[in-house]
Amino acid sequence: MKPKWVILILILIALLITSSQTVFMLDEKETAIITQFGEFQRIVDEPGLHVKLPWIQTLHVMDGRVLSADGEPAEFMTRDRKRVLVDYVTRWRIVDPHEYYRRVRTEPVAQARLDEIVGAQLRQEVARRDFIDLIREDREEVMSSVAEAVHVQAIQLGIEVFDTRIKRTDLPEEVQESVFARMQAERQRIALRYRAEGEERSNEIEADADRQAVIILAEAYEQSERLRGEGDALAAREYAAAYGADEDFYQFWRRMQTYENIIAKGGDTLLMIRSDSDLMRFLESPGILPLPE
Repeated sequence: MKPKWVILILILIALLITSSQTVFMLDEKETAIITQFGEFQRIVDEPGLHVKLPWIQTLHVMDGRVLSADGEPAEFMTRDRKRVLVDYVTRWRIVDPHEYYRRVRTEPVAQARLDEIVGAQLRQEVARRDFIDLIREDREEVMSSVAEAVHVQAIQLGIEVFDTRIKRTDLPEEVQESVFARMQAERQRIALRYRAEGEERSNEIEADADRQAVIILAEAYEQSERLRGEGDALAAREYAAAYGADEDFYQFWRRMQTYENIIAKGGDTLLMIRSDSDLMRFLESPGILPLPE
């Protein structure tokens, strides 16, 4: 009886091994190809259980998701002879498993090939531009040109490249300090020029303001003198008209003004007045105004 159980167990083990070599499962993020003695047979891209011939057919599972190839920063030379370190990343996906298996087979090899292609295209694009343009206006243009060229070459490997992006653009450490020193000196030169221009403009504004002030004051003085002259002329006409209307009253009024000015401005000044003068009579009897003669 024992030999029969042993044989049965061996048969079960053989069946299990055979089934493991026959049945396989794929999830939704995987793609596979089946080869027979190294020759391509078919592509399996539907999730679920699948079968293959045991022992003679081999399963090659590939990642069907969008992958990223983050290459090492590479050093390139710009058109103005500046060395730059460019750190970039590439997003890609397997679209032709058969061609992918035939040309690269594994993901590390695929990323290495992509790094070579992207590096070569970046070298060409960077060499066509100055450093300042590369880090300012031309960055998107460089990425667009590189992505287009890489897509054409990568599709031959069964890979579709969706995007290539520059993460960072730096100067090599040995030239950063000298470049920063030149940038600082340039900024200081520009600042000094702006200050000089501002001071020159300030002097121009102040000089113009002073000139306008002189003109305004001269015009104001001219106008005031003209108005004063017109007022004096008008007053003279009024005086003449009043004098002509009643000469005695006019002389009396003018005499009163003279008395008022003398008394108001006298202060500690000694006044010599004749006893028979109108002013003396007015001072002795202020309630009685001297009548005109």
